[in-house]
Amino acid sequence: MAQAGEQVARGGLLPLTLQNAYRERYRAIRPGWRSSGDQLEAIVRSHVTPSSRVLDLGCGRGGVVELFWREVELAAGLDPDSPSLTDHRAPGMPVIRGVGESLPFVDESFDLIVCLWVLEHLNNPGATLREVRRVLRPGGHFVFLTPNMRNPLMVMNRIGKALPSLQRRLVPRFYGRVEADTFPVRYRANTIEALRAQAQASGLDVYDLRVVPDPTYLAVNRLMFRASVISERVMPKGWGVHLLGDLLRA
Repeated sequence: MAQAGEQVARGGLLPLTLQNAYRERYRAIRPGWRSSGDQLEAIVRSHVTPSSRVLDLGCGRGGVVELFWREVELAAGLDPDSPSLTDHRAPGMPVIRGVGESLPFVDESFDLIVCLWVLEHLNNPGATLREVRRVLRPGGHFVFLTPNMRNPLMVMNRIGKALPSLQRRLVPRFYGRVEADTFPVRYRANTIEALRAQAQASGLDVYDLRVVPDPTYLAVNRLMFRASVISERVMPKGWGVHLLGDLLRA
C-alpha cells in the first residue's frame, strides 16, 4: 500500500497520482466520502493546540506532523530507518533513531502521538502500545492508521508476509514505490478485535476506531476501478481497507 512519507519511484502500474485521480472520481460517486489520510489529518488537527507536544512515531521521511510542526510547542519524529531520517522532508524538525518498543523519552512527555502505517510491521505491538501509554500525558491521544486484515486485498499482503523478497520486487512495480520503502509486515494488530484487545491490555481507552473504505488500490484502469467500487458496495462495512484509530490515556 502507498504510505505517507515514502519515496516514489518512476513508473509503476498504479502510481500515487493515478490513485488520487480515482479517489476524486470516488468522491463524485459518494459525496461526503473522505480518504483515510484526510480523516486522519482532521482528527490530528482536532487534538493539536499551540502548547501541544507531538511525536511522529515511525515518521519515515515525514507525514502529517510535518504540516504543522512549527505551530506547536514541540514536535519530534522517531524511526528505526536511518536513511529515511536523513531524507526527512521537514528540515529543522527533531528526528531520532529508535523503535516503538523502547521509546527514548521520559514518562508523560507527549500530548499526542501520531503513527502512520507502522502497526502492521511490529513484532510486538502490545509492547509499543505500553510504551505509548507511558510517554503520553493523561488525556493524551494516540492516533494511527493501519491496514485492515478483513479486507480481501490483504490476501496479497499475506503473500508478501510469507515471501518478503517477492513483496520487495512486486510492490515497487505495482505502486511505483522504491524498494527501500518496502518493509516486512506482521499484521499482529490489524483487526478491530485485535486493536481493542491490545488497547485494553496496554491501559489505553478506545476513543474512536473506524473502518475506512477505499476502492482505488487496484484501480489501474477504469474497468478495475468500476469493479473495485462494486466490490466495496457488496462487502460488509467492516471490511474496508483501512483502520483509523484514536486511543486515549484516560
